[in-house]
Order: sequence, then structure tokens, then C-alpha cells
Amino acid sequence: MNFLTQTSAEIATALAARPGVIIPIGSIEQHGPIGLVGCDALCAETIAQEAGTRGDILVAPVLAYTSAQFNMAFPGTISIRSRTLMSLIEDIVDSLHQQGVRGVYFLNAHGANIAPIRSAMHDIYSCLGDAAPRIRCRSWWDFDAVNVIRSREFGEWEGMHATPSEISITQEYCRNPDVDAPGEPERSLDAAYIREHAGDFHPPAEQHKAEFPDGRVGSHSALASPTIGAEIVDAAANALIDDFAAFMSTLASAD
Repeated sequence: MNFLTQTSAEIATALAARPGVIIPIGSIEQHGPIGLVGCDALCAETIAQEAGTRGDILVAPVLAYTSAQFNMAFPGTISIRSRTLMSLIEDIVDSLHQQGVRGVYFLNAHGANIAPIRSAMHDIYSCLGDAAPRIRCRSWWDFDAVNVIRSREFGEWEGMHATPSEISITQEYCRNPDVDAPGEPERSLDAAYIREHAGDFHPPAEQHKAEFPDGRVGSHSALASPTIGAEIVDAAANALIDDFAAFMSTLASAD
């Protein structure tokens, strides 16, 4: 259920039946030569809305303005401070709390969002104590069924940013720009690099662009396919429905 297309009375009825909400969260930043700047926000929103339709789950509007400082050397990137994002998350959760929401599930599509969400969660718990809504954050690539597809189709060329998997999603559900596809990236990423830069722990923007001048971080975007995008969304939406149900069941058992 799309939050924006419900009446207030309809939302009240839905929350009385199941007091939980999914909030998709992404970013606005460059995604290489063929990726849309809204790729992360579009992926999170697409998967969340598909799960909401299939599972009859309330889905709040996507949070698109987030922190992406490392891509500020590329046109189209809009970055806010992490502390601003934390404050926004805290205000949103507080609003939902006042309406009886007990479970807030962030479906994430941007690595740099993970730390602010977790930090905001701790501040919310500190402020509201046991009365606070419980919070879960999962990235759509965390689901096992999704990773089977990513590994099978792209292997090491999935990389970390402007990945063929996320671009596959936008090609199927948004648009495929009429631009020349890039060749292989300059290098693939080893396990140590991926581990050390997890959560988009990248250097300042100019240094990051010097290291990855076309915006891709070890990702072979040209391998993207709308057909694969549809398969990923199907797998991710089904996994999200199951994980959301499990999340809400833990809240019910705590009553």
C-alpha cells in the first residue's frame, strides 16, 4: 500500500491491523556512464512498492536526499550531511510513533545510509526507551535470493557502485538511457578493498573521482539487463515480505 495514495482513515485502519511501515531509502548521486542519478532511490522504491502491493504492507515515501559526499565531483549528485539525515530519520520515526507505529523497516539501497540509520536508531531508543518503535535496516542486496542472482550473472564484476544489478532494475522499471555502454572497468576489486570500503567508506570527492574517473567502482555496468532486473525485483520483493513479517512477529511476541 502506497502511503501517499491512502486516506488518513485508510492508514489508521491499516495500522490497527498491523502497526508497521516500510521506508525505502536511497540517494541522489552519479551511477557511472549509463546509470541514473536516482538509481538507489528508484531501486529501493521499486522493490518496496512491489512488496507492499504483494504483501499488503504500508510503504512510506522514499527518502532520496542522503549523504553521498564521495560523489560530489560528479554532476547530478546531491549530498546532505549525515547528521541531517539522522535528524530527518528521528523526526519521521517520532511522527510514526505518535500514530501507533511499532515497527519501522528501512529498505536501503545506498551503503552510506547504514551508519546514520543505526546511529539514529540508538538516539531514538535512548529518547523513547521501551516505548520506541523497533527499527530494522536491510539493504536489498542482503537477501540470499538476490545474491544468488547477482553472483550467477555478474560474479566479480558486480563491484561496489554503479553495479550491473542496480542498473538492471532501473532499466526494467524506469528507463535505459540511449548512451554508449562502457567497457570493463579499469580493475576489479579484491576482497580487502571491498571489506575496507563497505558502507561507502570512501575518501573525499576529488580523490575518489581520481581513483574511479568514470564513476564505477569495480562494476561492469554494461552487463546490466532489464530481464535480470525483473528477476532481482521479484526475488527481493518476496524476501522483503517474509523478512517484514518475521520482524513484525518479533514485536508481537514481545507484547
